[in-house]
Amino acid sequence: MPISKADPIGELLKNARNIAVVGLSDSPLRPSHGVAAYLQSQGYRILPVNPTITDALGEPSYGSLLEVKEKIDVVNIFRRPECVPEVVDQAIQLKVPAIWMQEGVIHEQAAEKARRAGIFVVMDHCILKEHRARFG
Repeated sequence: MPISKADPIGELLKNARNIAVVGLSDSPLRPSHGVAAYLQSQGYRILPVNPTITDALGEPSYGSLLEVKEKIDVVNIFRRPECVPEVVDQAIQLKVPAIWMQEGVIHEQAAEKARRAGIFVVMDHCILKEHRARFG
C-alpha cells in the first residue's frame, strides 16, 4: 500500500480496509468504541484486539495482533504508552504497513523502531478526526 507524499494520512485512510483496534472496548462509553464504530460506519472492517472481551461491534475479539487471521492494513492503538512496544513488535512481525497511535499515545522509541522496519507511523492523532477532516 504505497503512501502518497502530498497527504500520506489521506492516502492511508483512502486505501486501508482492515483496521485492527488494539485496546478496543466493548463499552459504548469508551473513546475506542466510538472511534471504531465511526470507522466501521465509513466502511472499514474493524478487528478488535483485546484479550478481556469476546467481541465488539459485531466482530470477534482477538487476544493479540498475532491471532488475527485477516490481512491488517492499519494497527490503531488505544493503549497506554508503556504497552506500545509490544504492539509494535507484533505489527513488525506481521509486516503491517501502518501503525496509528491515538491522541495521547506517544512512544518515540517504538515509533522509530516501526519506521526502521518500513512501517508508516502516525502518533498522537485521532484517526476519526483525521478521517472527518479529509472525507467529511
